Amino acid sequence: NDNVPGIFVGIDVAYNNLANMEKLVDEVKSYVNLIIIGSSGITYTSQLNSACQYIYNRGLYFILYTENPPPLQWLQNAINTWGDHFLGLYAFDEMGGKQLDHDEYWMLVKRAANYADAANQYVNALNSTVLGSVTRLYNSSTDVPLFSSDYALYWFDYEGGYNTIFAEFGWNYSRQINVALCRGAAESQNKTWGVMITYTYTNPPYLESAPDLYNDMVYAYSNGAKYIVVYDSNPTWTQDILDPEHLNAIKQFWQYMSNNPQTNASVEPTTAYVLPQDYAYGFRGPNDTIWGLWGPDNLTIPIATQLSSLLNQYGTNKYENLNVVYAHESINYTSQYSEVIFWNGTTYNG
Repeated sequence: NDNVPGIFVGIDVAYNNLANMEKLVDEVKSYVNLIIIGSSGITYTSQLNSACQYIYNRGLYFILYTENPPPLQWLQNAINTWGDHFLGLYAFDEMGGKQLDHDEYWMLVKRAANYADAANQYVNALNSTVLGSVTRLYNSSTDVPLFSSDYALYWFDYEGGYNTIFAEFGWNYSRQINVALCRGAAESQNKTWGVMITYTYTNPPYLESAPDLYNDMVYAYSNGAKYIVVYDSNPTWTQDILDPEHLNAIKQFWQYMSNNPQTNASVEPTTAYVLPQDYAYGFRGPNDTIWGLWGPDNLTIPIATQLSSLLNQYGTNKYENLNVVYAHESINYTSQYSEVIFWNGTTYNG
């Protein structure tokens, strides 16, 4: 459809209060085009249809958070009623991060013989058990895209069946590394990617300042993100956390976007850094884990050091001309990039 926007800017409304959500939608409808209905307190209840209809009536697009399969009939009706304004399902959350941080309940791989075994287990469990629980009812007319946010293991999230992953901008994690990893994975696997701007602090105000929010949105946009979303909820999922300054920053960004159209040529990196196959290291510091199962190994420091210097070399304060990808027998990086730098020191210049 020619009318579907090329870039989605929106808010993940992750609190359970329909009236407040409707109020927010009316407030922002002139400078966002996407709402994620991010609370199961709405998506699992009779309020869901009115929430969707409300957003649709204001000309916006929406995604629904779920960890349960919506009834087939509901999906069919949603597609018939709201058409391409219903973008798909946000299914589960941070599966890669939970694996990496050894979340006992959500970890898909509890033990593995080696990295390759961990990768196979993760991808298969994500595909068949986790996402399969949502998609098992699909038929060809209800096959809707699957979204999620994460802060690690993007490559394996895509392999497990997600169509779009939002790299999380939050805490003090490196924006550069997360963009390079998420965008690299998406482009290698013909998927789409975006950014979810989430907590910087664990207590109020939770979110970064309005000027930082604006800069993060411009940074995501300049690097080719198709989705740029701001997370809006307190830790108990009961109320919003966006203040008028944050909303104003989003509005300013909307204006920036209309004054600076994104062109493909300006956001396609020409250099790739290739990690060893299945090397699921978190890149959050020297003691981060591999697959949540192993500590750093003898490659960790050399790889992290090399990547850090490449990001300095190929990045500016606004744009990264570097994707980070994984070695894979089915992917020929030398046909996609003019320069390919392998973790083991081999380089290719086309």
